[in-house]
Amino acid sequence: MFNFAYGSNMDWEQMRERCHSARFVGIALLPKHRLAFTRRSENRGCGVADAVPDEDREVWGVVYEIDLRDVGSLDASEGFRPGRARNAYRREERHVFAGGEKGRPLMVSVYFAEPQESPPPPNSEYKRLILSGARRWHLPDKYIDELEQIEVAD
Repeated sequence: MFNFAYGSNMDWEQMRERCHSARFVGIALLPKHRLAFTRRSENRGCGVADAVPDEDREVWGVVYEIDLRDVGSLDASEGFRPGRARNAYRREERHVFAGGEKGRPLMVSVYFAEPQESPPPPNSEYKRLILSGARRWHLPDKYIDELEQIEVAD
């Protein structure tokens, strides 16, 4: 399965801990979405990433290939259980553009948050994980600059 990570799962160490089979495929662009922090993580105690619809924006991220045996582990990490009425995130299939090129669509699974009312901003550690992944995988400099502007709670 191909998974598009745009938040803390871009951090290689975190992703490998959650999914031992994870293999980096490349960077990609999710069009018509923007990065937002719409949920409070019970585990982290801060706001966590979501990709929300926005016709004028785009979200860069990382595509990993994950063995099916690790999908349940990743689902659990994201607070998603198929068939449960309420989840923290939902897993959906979407097209992203490999390398940001419109002529290279790729079908991936993406986790989208179930937004909460008035979530807090992320903390500095969560922001560090996002930036660590963005830099490691060489997301576009302009996008990394945007990530650096994320306001934190602490």
